[in-house]
This record gives sequence, C-alpha cells and structure tokens, in this order.
Amino acid sequence: MNATLRYLLPRLAWTLLLLALLSLLAHWSDGLARKGNDKTVLRAVLFINGTLGDKSFFDSAAKGMRRAGRELPVSVRVVEGGNDPTRWESALADLADSGDYDIVLAGTFTMVPYVQRLAGEFPRMRFVMFDAAVDYARCACGNVHSILFRQNEGAYLAGYLAAMLLQERLLPGLPTNAGLGQVGGMQLPVIDDYLLGFGAGARAANPSIRVAIQYANGFSDPAAGKDIANAQMAAGAGLIFQAAGATGQGVTEAASEAHRYTIGVDLDQYEMYRHSNPQRAAAIVTSVLKNVDVAIVQALSLALRQQLPYGRADSLGLAEGGIGLAPHSEVLDRLPQPLRQRLDAVRADLVSGRLHPPSGFARANTEARG
Repeated sequence: MNATLRYLLPRLAWTLLLLALLSLLAHWSDGLARKGNDKTVLRAVLFINGTLGDKSFFDSAAKGMRRAGRELPVSVRVVEGGNDPTRWESALADLADSGDYDIVLAGTFTMVPYVQRLAGEFPRMRFVMFDAAVDYARCACGNVHSILFRQNEGAYLAGYLAAMLLQERLLPGLPTNAGLGQVGGMQLPVIDDYLLGFGAGARAANPSIRVAIQYANGFSDPAAGKDIANAQMAAGAGLIFQAAGATGQGVTEAASEAHRYTIGVDLDQYEMYRHSNPQRAAAIVTSVLKNVDVAIVQALSLALRQQLPYGRADSLGLAEGGIGLAPHSEVLDRLPQPLRQRLDAVRADLVSGRLHPPSGFARANTEARG
C-alpha cells in the first residue's frame, strides 16, 4: 500500500460513516414528520348548499366544524355553495377530486343524489351525510356515513309546552282564545317531521287547540316568513313555531313587533339574540335544538379513531342528545314547577319509547307507496 492510499483510506472511511449517519438521521426525521402528520391531521371540509347566516341549520353545522378544529387534531374548512342549486354538484365534485381532504361533509335531502353519485366515482373519499341518508340499497355508498335526527321528538315536547303556556295563560298580552301557528320552509319530510310532532304535542296537552300551518316555499326569505307570521297572528295565533331556516328570522321579527311569541329550531335562538336584540329574544319561548354541531364533532372524532361506521345511517333523538329543547328564556325561567314536572314526564315518555310522535318520513313513505 503506497503512502497516498494510507492517507486516503481513513478519510474515506470517515466520510462513508458520516454519510451513513446523515442518511439515518434524515430517515429518522422524516419518520417523525410522517408520524406527526398521520397522528395529528384529518382534513375535513363542510359543503354548505346555501350560505351561512341563517341563525339555524347551516350556522349550527359550521359551529360544529369550528369546534372540531379547536378540540380535535383536524384541519377544517367550510365552503358556501350559494343559492344556485345548479352549481352544487360540480362544487362538491371539485372538493372530492381535489386531493385536499380526507372527508367531505354535506347536509340536507337536496345533496343526497349528488353524494350518492360521487361516492361511487370517488371510492377512496369518505363522506358524511347529515340530516338525510343516502339509499344504501341503490348506490355504491360503503364510504358514506349518514346521520338522521328524530326532530319530531323535540317538536312534540315544544308543542306540548306551547299548548300548556296558552292554556294556563302564562304568555302576557295574548288574546283569550289565542291559538298556535306553524311556518315551514318547504313541504319536505324533514320539515313535516317538525310540524307533525309539534301539532301532536300541542293536541296532547289541549285537544281543542287550533294549529294553523303554512309553508314559505323557501329557506332564505325572511320577508316571506314575516308576511306569513303576520297573517297567522291576525287570524289569532299567539305563538308560532317556525322550522324555516333564514325565513324563520322574519317570523321572529314579526312576533317581537306584535308582542307575540315564537319557538325556533336548530340553534338556541333566545341565547343568540339575548344581548344583541333583547326585544326579539323576549319573544322566543325556546328552540327545538337539532344538535348538528355535536353530531359533526362526534362523527369526526370517530373518524379520527377509524371507528365511524361507513355504509350505514345512525338516528339521533332525545335519548342520544341529538335533539333537545333550549333550557332558558324569559318565559321558561318563570315556568311554574308543576308545569315543568309535566314537561319532564312527557320527555321521559319520549326517551323511553312509550310515546311515538307522528313522523313526516313515515307519511312520505306512505304517499310514495300510494
């Protein structure tokens, strides 16, 4: 071995050792990065087939996404699709095809056919359908989890409360023979589920009570809601139950101006207005809470643990905490204890299954078969 080799070999050995160590360090660092990403990030997007600001259903869904982003290792985005239905399917397809998300969430019956088609086109994407269910027997939807709500249970409880309040003359300023009104956004099974439940609960408390019903033919028209409410109040309604999205804001506005009362849906609307508009809040007796926000957080939590049951629908009602009544308002906080106990007994019967309110979905199925 000449002098040059004796000089170069030790240095070459050190160089190779250094390169091996650097390679091992890079592999270890890359492994940590991949482990961190896999462990801490689920990419979720909520598609709103409409716009935010309804102070009801869509705002509740967005609230759930924000909460998931705060409390879970999930990156979240909310996309507003606008009010043009012809754009919804392509917008949803773009989200599923983008590669930017692991799970796409969408709600309402309107989105069902789009999700059913896209589930087959993007079998590796995961979908959550809430407040509606895909038809698992007719689509390749093993990658879709559906969440339904038994809103008729909460509406029954609200109707019972409303009739008690009128019967016991606990709503100041109302005519002696005041009745009830109902405003639905559109005549759809999910809206009928609310209205049928409310009417049944009211008649259980007072079989002779008058209950008027009218549909606004839209969920984003507060002016139409206000006109319908004014007409119902002119005909003797002292309290109006509204299940109408943003259209329901007009109902609440009309009731507050006329010193009448309303019951809302989805979000706690009394709490929403309590500071910003006390006069409007005073008109709100309670809200039938559809806890879309809670359902979304639970779904994403299960998805993180790879425990979300794709390929099936779950139903949430009073027993599961998916539905409830908002607990506070100026009216509820003055409710006499005997009436509160009666309401609690009705709730217990609904939770146990001793009471079965009529369902808008059952009526829709009967009409479809006929």
